[in-house]
This record gives sequence, C-alpha cells and structure tokens, in this order.
Amino acid sequence: MTVIRTAAKGLPFALVAALAASLHPGSPAAAAAPSSPSPHGNLPSRSTPPQTTVVAPVVKTATPPTSYTVVSGDTVSGIAARFGLDVKTVLAANGLGWSSVIFPGQKLVLAPAAASPAPAPAPSTPASADRAYDVMSGDTLIGIAKKHGVSLDAILSANGLTRGSIIYPGQTIVIPGAAESSPAPAPAPAPAPATTPLTAEMRGNASTIVAVGRSIGVSDAALVVALAAAMQESSLRNIDHGDRDSLGLFQQRPSQGWGTAEQITDPTYAATAFFVGVQGKTLGLLDIDGWESMSVTQAAQAVQISAYPDAYGKWEASARAWLAEL
Repeated sequence: MTVIRTAAKGLPFALVAALAASLHPGSPAAAAAPSSPSPHGNLPSRSTPPQTTVVAPVVKTATPPTSYTVVSGDTVSGIAARFGLDVKTVLAANGLGWSSVIFPGQKLVLAPAAASPAPAPAPSTPASADRAYDVMSGDTLIGIAKKHGVSLDAILSANGLTRGSIIYPGQTIVIPGAAESSPAPAPAPAPAPATTPLTAEMRGNASTIVAVGRSIGVSDAALVVALAAAMQESSLRNIDHGDRDSLGLFQQRPSQGWGTAEQITDPTYAATAFFVGVQGKTLGLLDIDGWESMSVTQAAQAVQISAYPDAYGKWEASARAWLAEL
C-alpha cells in the first residue's frame, strides 16, 4: 500500500498505526485500542439501606398532688418521703414547725420546688459581719429581713427558725452578713400556708380577743396563742355548751374558778381571763413562767389544761394570718 510504503520511508510506525486505525475503524488495531472505562461500568449497583428510626421510650414521672388529706398514723416526714419532697418544704408550705402536730382530716399543701435554670453566679462581694438585732413590738421576720437588706431564708437559717416561728419583743435576732449599702434581692415568695377563712361571727370574736389583748399590752405572740386556743376550743364561736360545764370562746368552766356562766359567755371577759387569769383561782397566759419561749401548743395548753394537749399548734398559721388581717 502506498500509505504503508510512505511510512516506511520516514514516519514513525506508531503514528502510521494510529492513522490506519482512524481510517479503518473495523481493523484489528481499532479493535485493540483500549477504551476509556465508564466510571461505574464495572461496579455492581448498590441500593441504599433502609433507615431505622429508634424511638426512645417515654418515662412518666409521678407528680405529687397539690394537696393531701392527713389520715391516722401520718407524719409530716412520712408524707414528704412518700411524695419525694423535702420535709422543710412541706413544713414551710403549711406554716408548721418541727414541733407542730397534724391530725386526721387536716389538709396539707404539697409544694415541690419547680426545677429552674441555675442562676448566673453573682459577682463576689466582700463578706459582711453578722449583727444582732433586738426585736421590737410590731416586728415581723419578713419586715426585719427587708429592713436589713437580707433574705428571709437567711435570717431563718441563722436563727434556727421556720416561717411559722413566733418572735417577741426583746428577743435577739442574728442578722447574717448584713450589708447596709446593697440590699439583697427579695426571695421568691413561698406558697402561702393553708388558712381557715373567718366567718362574720368568727371575725367579730377574733377582733374582740385582739382588742382585749392590745388594751392589756400583750405581744403579737400572745395574741396568736389566744386566737389558736379559741379556735381549737370553740371554732371562735361564743357557744353556751361544751364538755361538762365548759362554756364560751375558750370553753372555760365555772366549776374550775373561771367565773360565772354569764361572765364566761361574755367574749371580753373570757379573753381577759385567758390573758391574766382569775385572781386566786386560775392562771392566765401572762402568769405562765417562760411562756414566751414555748411553742403555741405548749403555751395554750399551759392555760387551758386540755385533754388534747397537742391540738392547738395546727391553728398557728391561721392565727397569724387572722392577726395580720385584724
């Protein structure tokens, strides 16, 4: 062939072979030329595996009820443990102290603290020294806390008190780390303890007890004791009957020297007798040595000498609320 002879005369053999293959695609050279492989020509097809969704099991958390009715054999610590609550939280929510007594049928508020994000750390400030404060007439723990720029909880903790504790004039209170120039932010309000509302009759008798006490010059602590005692004895009603010859607001007995039936059923006389007693016959609250350091139950029982000595404490929270109203 002419082309081949020409190649033999001067063209490289590889170039000649390439030209021949392009002119004769069916030739062995063309067939032998490698072809570019398809990117996926020799790979087996793959199917995408199915996606599996894993659903986490839902765990139900038991939520304590908002209130609970006490049954026989219950204790505050037992109720708190049953619902996973802190005992101090239950005591504070109901205005109770460690020595308070609960009774079947009493309704308790259950107030577990709601989880909340941790607050940002407060900037450090120089520590302040504790100071002492002498309680004056009309003082309250929350009022003292606000006056000195500290939280109520800090004062309660520093003095071993609870929200239901009673303070009295002349008592010395420790003010922890008081800072005059930078009052601490007010704490979140605690759930209000369950209190018994006053009817018109109850309010009138409670007002008489408070007015008599004020005229004598007794402290708020004494007024709380008197209100709790009258609530336990007569539900703050001036009744003309009771156990044996017991009568009136405080269920005082003529046979025990408290006065005549007519006198005892006079709310003013009855309240006066509760505070100062009947000379030579009975002791009133102010005659009891050390009553100021007693619990409400102990102080009331010292005057009333009841067959149910632990029954008065359950009215402490209500008595404090009534006193604030009146």
